[in-house]
Amino acid sequence: MANITILGAGGWGLGLALAAHRNGHTVTVWSCFEHEIEELKREREHVKLLPGVPLPKEIRFTTDLALSAKAEGIIFAVPSVHIRSTAQKIKPLVADGCVLIDAAKGIEKGTGYRMSQILEEEIPHHPVVAFSGPTHAEEVARGLPTSIVSASPDIDAARWVQDVFMQPSLRVYVNPDIVGVELGGALKNVIALASGISDGLNMGDNCKAALMTRGIAEMARLGESLGAKTETFLGLAGIGDLIVTCGSIYSRNHRAGELIGKGIAPKTAVEMVGTVEGFFAVESAYELAQKQGVELPITEECYQVCYQNASPKRAVENLMGRKKRQE
Repeated sequence: MANITILGAGGWGLGLALAAHRNGHTVTVWSCFEHEIEELKREREHVKLLPGVPLPKEIRFTTDLALSAKAEGIIFAVPSVHIRSTAQKIKPLVADGCVLIDAAKGIEKGTGYRMSQILEEEIPHHPVVAFSGPTHAEEVARGLPTSIVSASPDIDAARWVQDVFMQPSLRVYVNPDIVGVELGGALKNVIALASGISDGLNMGDNCKAALMTRGIAEMARLGESLGAKTETFLGLAGIGDLIVTCGSIYSRNHRAGELIGKGIAPKTAVEMVGTVEGFFAVESAYELAQKQGVELPITEECYQVCYQNASPKRAVENLMGRKKRQE
C-alpha cells in the first residue's frame, strides 16, 4: 500500500482521498486553511461540497506540509492558479522517487504552461502524471462508476497511478500523451463556459451541440500545434470531459456561463459560483492561440465576453456569421 498526500481539501481533493482510501492506502489531505481542516476533523464531512459523504477516521487532515515528507505520491488538487505557489511550498519536502500527480485543469497565464510543466519546473527530477477525465467530485466521492486517464510520457509512473486508484468504481486508463490530456482538461472548461452562456441566452440544444462539436475541433487544433495527438481529444480527457462539463448540474463552468448569458457581469458570476477554471483558462487559451497562430473562434468570443465587456448575444451572432467553410 502507498503513502499518498493530497494537496487541496476541496471536493475533488476529497473525492480522490476517498478513492485512495478505498484501496487501502495511507491518505493525508492538506489545506492551507486552518478553519477548513478543523471543520473536516470535527464533522468528518465537507458539509458544503460533499454533503452526506462521510470521511473515514483513517484519512488524516492537516495544515502541516511536513506530514507529506514520506509520501510516495503527491496529488495537486488545488485550483490551477495556485499550482505554482503550492509546488514552491512543498518542494523541500518531496522525497526521492515521489510521483507528482496533477489533478488540476488549467493553463498558466503569461507562460502558457500546462500544470505538469509547472511541476517539472518547480520540482525537477520527479515523474509527473496528469490525472484527468469526466470526473465530477460529487460522483467519485460517492463511488459511482467513473473512468479517468493517467497520462505521462513516463509510462511506469502512469501505471503506478493506475494501480493506486484502479477499483470497481474507478476505471483508470493509461495514456502517454500528457500534452493532449492536459489541454483537453483545460480547454473543455472554456467550451463549457460557452455552453452555459448559450443556455443562459436560451439558444437551444442545437446551438449547444454545435458549440460542443466545434469546441472539440478547436481543442484538437490547438493541441496539435503543441504536439498533442488528435485521438486524445476524442477520448475521456477530451470529448468525455467536455460532455460531462457542458451538461452536468455539478459544472461550475456551465453555471457561471449561464449567469453571464442571463446578463450577470462575468466577474460577478464567478464570485457567485466559486472556482470557475474556465474563466481563467479562456484568457490563457486566447493568449496561447495568439502565440501559436491558431484560430479558435469560440475561445476568442468567450474571451471578448469575459474580458472585453462584449455582448454574449453578439458573440453568438459573430460565430454564426463567420465565412462559409468546409467541415
